[in-house]
Amino acid sequence: MSGLFQVPWSDYQSDLVDALWRTISYTVVSFVGAVLLGLAVALLRLSKVWAARAVAAVYTEVFKNIPLLAIIFLAYFGLASAGLKLDVFTAGCVSLVVFYAAYLSEIFRSAISGVHAGQTEAGEALGLGRAGIFGQVILPQAVRQALPGTNTFLVDLLKSTSLLVTISAAELMSEGRLITSSTFRALEVYLVISAIYFALCYPLSQLLLLLERKVRAGVPLSPWRRRRMRAARALLAADISAGTDRKADRKEAAV
Repeated sequence: MSGLFQVPWSDYQSDLVDALWRTISYTVVSFVGAVLLGLAVALLRLSKVWAARAVAAVYTEVFKNIPLLAIIFLAYFGLASAGLKLDVFTAGCVSLVVFYAAYLSEIFRSAISGVHAGQTEAGEALGLGRAGIFGQVILPQAVRQALPGTNTFLVDLLKSTSLLVTISAAELMSEGRLITSSTFRALEVYLVISAIYFALCYPLSQLLLLLERKVRAGVPLSPWRRRRMRAARALLAADISAGTDRKADRKEAAV
């Protein structure tokens, strides 16, 4: 073990920081894209139009049953051979988006379907349109149900960016391979790279668990909802105080 840590890490510090930033960039861009595409596919799966449901079902089944590595190769090498050459960042993000959107669409579809039909009827009784019912009634409840699975896939997506080493995407694993080629210290290098991934994934997973607990407890997350909750509590406290004062006045008058 005395000869284990011999890599001059200070020489590679700036490269590792750049690789870390690229890993985070791949994760953020791909996750946002996967959520948006997954929600769109989930809505198509719930559509009353048979053709829309069929297209969404085919997409989901295809990309759920193809390895991510094969999708990466198709996006970067396959499309290039067909005349459509994507840069590394675009190919990597597209691969992650289409792969994880297939899984997220199933989570979103299940969450939306899990909202009781009476909620839609209640929204109609309040005079809300279809968009208003979905945005103000269905979606907030579906988010609570979809959050655990979505959080899991976010952490998994972050780890899956390591597969982009196969197209030299300049993320953490690619940088680890370059350092290994220069130093021939594979054990030490990949131990450090693994530690960096752990330092990214573990705090993220714990923060997502905390967010999940807050959502389950009914804590409003957006500033707009927090202001509404504070205003509602203030009105309720004022009503209780006014009711207490009225009772006290009636008692004094009776005496």
